[in-house]
Amino acid sequence: MSINNKIQVNFQRRLQRRTLLRGSGVAMGLPMLTAMTPAFASPDTQPPVKRFVAITLGLGLVADNLFPKEAGKNYKSSLYLSPLEDMREKLTVVSGASHPGVKGGHRAEASILTASAVGSAGRSTNSISLDQLMAKYVGAATRIPSLVLSTTGTTSPCYTESGAMIPPLNSAQKLFDELFVDLSKYEQEKQAARVRQGRSIMDLVGDDAKSLARTLGREDRHRLGEYFASVRALEERMADAERWAKLPKPEVDAERPGKASNPNDTIGRLKTMCDLTKLALQTDSTRVVTLHIPGAGGVLPIEGVEEGYHSLSHHGLDETKLAQLALIEAALVQQWGTFIRDLDAIEEGDSTLLDRTNTLVTSNLGNASSHDNRNMPVLLAGGGFRHAGHLAFDRKKNEPLPNLYVSLLQNMNLEFDSFATSTGTLNGLEI
Repeated sequence: MSINNKIQVNFQRRLQRRTLLRGSGVAMGLPMLTAMTPAFASPDTQPPVKRFVAITLGLGLVADNLFPKEAGKNYKSSLYLSPLEDMREKLTVVSGASHPGVKGGHRAEASILTASAVGSAGRSTNSISLDQLMAKYVGAATRIPSLVLSTTGTTSPCYTESGAMIPPLNSAQKLFDELFVDLSKYEQEKQAARVRQGRSIMDLVGDDAKSLARTLGREDRHRLGEYFASVRALEERMADAERWAKLPKPEVDAERPGKASNPNDTIGRLKTMCDLTKLALQTDSTRVVTLHIPGAGGVLPIEGVEEGYHSLSHHGLDETKLAQLALIEAALVQQWGTFIRDLDAIEEGDSTLLDRTNTLVTSNLGNASSHDNRNMPVLLAGGGFRHAGHLAFDRKKNEPLPNLYVSLLQNMNLEFDSFATSTGTLNGLEI
């Protein structure tokens, strides 16, 4: 073994995943580094860390401005894709896809990441969303299992296993604090104490439930067993929370965002949230992020836009409204393009942060004007996929979008072969 190889091995042996740099009373956490890979680890035993970011749109995108006319890699860029020409090799646009059985127009916003027909069939509960399913398996590796964000509002497309919506964080300032501002020692101990108290309460519930089990029939005992499993899983998550509460947060060379001056500046809010998301991924503070852009009603501060965003989405093919709506939607897609470029500029091992991050843009609406939930907009970048250009499926008989979700789960190194109404993985998209 050469001297250089010995140095590298020794460095890898002593540099742990949670290495902290200390000096002058400051402790600084590190992002994921190549040297943090265990010595002698093979690619088979230590797959690269994978991440997932979804940007979900409450009002969709005008199909004629998004989808190319040609299928495959040699498509001519559409109005919205033209500014992303430099990223062509690292993205796929999918047309002719939707969630089977999902209807309800705006109500189907709850189904964007669950593919559950909660908005149309009278169901009272939703199912787990794609992001939360991922977080269930990869979330314990980071301080924050998943981030649920929004540019504004209090709703999100993220749902727990029990079908409860997860309220989003819509303040960039609070997000920055959550990621990078340490609590005082007193607050850290209070948080740890609350976690310990919660765990002790669950222990008491568990003891009572075990006593009850002896009086139950077989079916009820099975249900109780499932309950115990969920309690144990929650205890593990709370133990992780107690551990993280005592560790310093990473320091970043970025200022805390100021308060947004214009509540209707959706593009500005999106940019700030994307910048913070990039930092969250870069510092490995989380590996799962969802950022929702609801159908706000205000007038966006974009030159040429004179009507509210929601009103413009109901254009009824009016050319004046369509022209203004195109300015808004083009700006949204361009900001996503800036985000994926930023990720692609960050080296991680022998690839880039984008190559290890699946970044998805989609919506519940294929045509907001008619409240149509078919032919949803779908953009996918990064993740190490062999990107296929334009995957054009039948606009009348759509491809199940959950097939893409299965592909994403497998790309995250999770062994799933189905999700909701999927029929397999997405045809034409290969890892």
